[in-house]
Amino acid sequence: MTASVPVGEILAALFFVAILATLMAGYMVAFALGGLSLIFAGLGWWAGAFDLSLLSGLSTRFYGTITNPVLIAVPLFVFMGVVLERSKIAETLLTTMGQLFGSLRGGLGFSVVIVGALLAASTGVVGATVVTMGLLSLPAMMRAGYDPKLATGVICAAGTLGQIVPPSTVLIFLADILQGANASAQMQLGNFAPDTVSVGDLFAGAFIPGVGLALLYGLWIAWKAWSEPLSCPAVPMTAEEKAGIGKRVVVALIPPITLIVAVLGSIIAGVATPTESASVGSIGAILLMLVKMLGEHYLGRDGAAKMEERLFWFWLGFLAVVIGVGAVSGAFGLLTFLIVTVLAAMVPVFLTPELRRPFVRVIEQTNLATMTITSMIFIILLGATAFALVFSRMGGSDLVADVLRGMPGGELGAIGLVMAMMFVLGFFLDTFEIVFIVVPITAPILLMMNVDPILLGVLMAIVLQTSFLTPPFGFSLFYLRGVAPPSITTGQIYRGAIPFVIIQLCVLAAVYAFPKSATYLPDLLFRSAPAMSAPPAPSSDPNVPEVEGEAG
Repeated sequence: MTASVPVGEILAALFFVAILATLMAGYMVAFALGGLSLIFAGLGWWAGAFDLSLLSGLSTRFYGTITNPVLIAVPLFVFMGVVLERSKIAETLLTTMGQLFGSLRGGLGFSVVIVGALLAASTGVVGATVVTMGLLSLPAMMRAGYDPKLATGVICAAGTLGQIVPPSTVLIFLADILQGANASAQMQLGNFAPDTVSVGDLFAGAFIPGVGLALLYGLWIAWKAWSEPLSCPAVPMTAEEKAGIGKRVVVALIPPITLIVAVLGSIIAGVATPTESASVGSIGAILLMLVKMLGEHYLGRDGAAKMEERLFWFWLGFLAVVIGVGAVSGAFGLLTFLIVTVLAAMVPVFLTPELRRPFVRVIEQTNLATMTITSMIFIILLGATAFALVFSRMGGSDLVADVLRGMPGGELGAIGLVMAMMFVLGFFLDTFEIVFIVVPITAPILLMMNVDPILLGVLMAIVLQTSFLTPPFGFSLFYLRGVAPPSITTGQIYRGAIPFVIIQLCVLAAVYAFPKSATYLPDLLFRSAPAMSAPPAPSSDPNVPEVEGEAG
C-alpha cells in the first residue's frame, strides 16, 4: 500500500502536465479533460493507485453540477449582457459619454473607463465590451490624435473590468467552488460550523477592488493628459453636440444604472439571492431594449430633441419606481413589476411589424448566443469534475498540499505560487478552464492555511483579469486586434497594455496587504450575523468532494 502512494502522486503530476500540454496544443478543453481523466484512471488502476469503482460516482457529480441552483445565475447573466450588447444600448452610452468628456484632455479615455465600468457592472461580458468599444471608440480616438498605445491600452483594460466587477460569471463559479472547498477545509480543521461563502459575499468583496481599478485607470489617463498632452488631446465639440448634452447623458446613463440598481442593489440589500437578481436583470434588459425601440419608433417622429426630453423624464420616473418597488416588495415584487411592464411594452411592439421583426431577431440571436456560451462553460465544468476526481484520488491533493506547505514564506509563498501559476496559465488557457482546473485542487490547501476565502477569491479574480490583459497572449488583446485598423500594430497594442497590467499587479499586492479592502463589505453586509449552526451540504460543489473523502 505504501509503495502505491508515490506511484499515484507521480501519475497525478504527469496527469496535470498532460492536461496542460493537451490544452496548449489546441484540443477541445472539455473532451481533453474528460478523455485524459479516463486514460489516467486506467493507468492508475493498472499501477494500483486508483480504484475504478470511484468512476461510478461521476454521474451523481454531473447531476449535482447541472442542478446546482447557484449556477442557474450564469445563463441569466449571460443573457442579460448579450441583450444589452445586441440592442445597441452600450453603443448609445459610449457615444454620449464621449461627447460629455471629449472636450477635456484625455476625455475620450475617461469615457472609455466609465463606460467599461458601467458595462462590467451591468453585463459582465468581457469580449463583447472590448469589441464594442474597439469598434466605436478606437476610430474616434485615432481621429482626435490619441497615442495608439494609450488608446488601445485603455480600451483593453476597461473591457476586462467585467472579470472582476459584479455580476461577473467568473465570480459566480469561484464562489461556488470556494464554498465547498471552505466547508471541507474547515471540517478537517475541526470547525464543523464554518461561515458560508456565497456569491453575494464574493460580489461584495470584489466591489471595492473593482472600483479601485477603474479609478486608477482614470488617474493614469489624467497623468498622461498632464505629462504628455499630445498623447490624449481634447476633441473640439460642435454646438449641436453640446446642445442638450445633459439630457442625453441622463437618457444614456439611466438604463444601465437601473439595471445595476436592480441586480446588485437587490443582492447587497439582502432582498434577493444572486440567482433571483439574475432573473430580475434578464427581464430588465429586455425591458430596456423594448423602451429603446419604442422610443426611437414613436417618440423619434417629433425629432431627436423631443425624444430625448421625453425619455429624460421617463427614465427619471422609472428609476424612482424601480427603487421604490424593490425597497417595498423585494426581489419578487420587483420581478413581478418588471414582467408586467415587459408584457405591456411587448403589445405595441408585436402590433407594429417594423418593430416586431427586429425584436424577434434580437431575441433569437440572444438565445442562440446564450445557449452557446452556457453550453461551452458547463461542458468544460463536467470535464473538470472528472479531472478533479481522478487527480485527487490518485494522490494529487496530497502532492499539491506538500508543495504549497513546503514553500518558503508560508502562506505568502503558497499564495504567490498559486497566483503565479494562474497568471502564466492565463496566457494560454481561458479563464473558466483555469478556474475549473486550478482552483479545486489548490483552494482547499490554502484555506487550511487560514487564508480568508473571500480574500482568496478576490485575489484569484484579479490575477485572472490581469492575465487576460497581459501580452503576448492576453485574450482581451486578441479581441481588440480583431477589430483594430491595420494602421495600429500588434506591438502598439501590447505596449499600451503594459501600464495597465502594472496597475493591476499593484492592486493585487494592495489587496493582499490590506485584506479589509476585500472583506470589509462582505463582513458589513452578510457576515455580521451569527454563524450557521451547520455547514452547507458538501455535495453542493462537485469540484471539491475529494478533500472531504480524504478526511475519512
